Amino acid sequence: MDAFIRVANQSQGRDRLFRATQHACMLLRYLLESKAGKEAVVTKLKNLETSVSTGRKWFRLGNVLHAIQATEQSIQAADLVPRLCLTLANLNRVVYYICDTVLWAKSVGLTSGINREKWQVRAARHYYYFLLLSLVRDLYEVLLHMGQVARDRAKREKSSGDPPKYSVADEESEWFQSFLLLLFQSLKRNPPLFLDTVKNFCDILIPLNQLGIYKSNLGVVGFGGLVSSVAGLITVVYPQLKLKAR
Repeated sequence: MDAFIRVANQSQGRDRLFRATQHACMLLRYLLESKAGKEAVVTKLKNLETSVSTGRKWFRLGNVLHAIQATEQSIQAADLVPRLCLTLANLNRVVYYICDTVLWAKSVGLTSGINREKWQVRAARHYYYFLLLSLVRDLYEVLLHMGQVARDRAKREKSSGDPPKYSVADEESEWFQSFLLLLFQSLKRNPPLFLDTVKNFCDILIPLNQLGIYKSNLGVVGFGGLVSSVAGLITVVYPQLKLKAR
């Protein structure tokens, strides 16, 4: 109950709850569309999804200010690669929220002469750039942690005097197993990095589909959005699991 109250008291938490509901409706709609006699349920799910999506736009109206603040913070990151990736990513997020605000104004009739399709493409493009740069930062962090895990393991094996338990051998299968082991251990050691990588990877399916770069069905987009929303909710409930800039 305390966790739910913490989420409900934050605009970001409420947006995550609404987003999880929206994508859960999308996923259920995809699963039920092919079943006979479920037309009424599908219609209700579609209406709920539309209503939740409209409600989310209200929560996002002030997010452009948060994105600007995040950009200022990312400039101060000590490590060059995260600083560059996060700064460019947050700049794209600022533009995305501006486009989102224009689309909201168009939907409520505050502006006229706005080409909705063009602004939707612009929003999707900058959202895609934001997520792509965020994933590059995640990949950089993963590689750093994999290197640290490999060094720690080598030290342990050297101090124990035992032969290497896992070695990067010439065989492709053994190299791949060693790589997967390093990846697993790295993400296990760093839950914030794991959550951020999962969230960004699942999120990027949405703009990829919108821009026609990689077409996926409603079920894939809904499932990805649901997983991403749950990962985001976890970081809201437990702020210590939010990935920090170096």
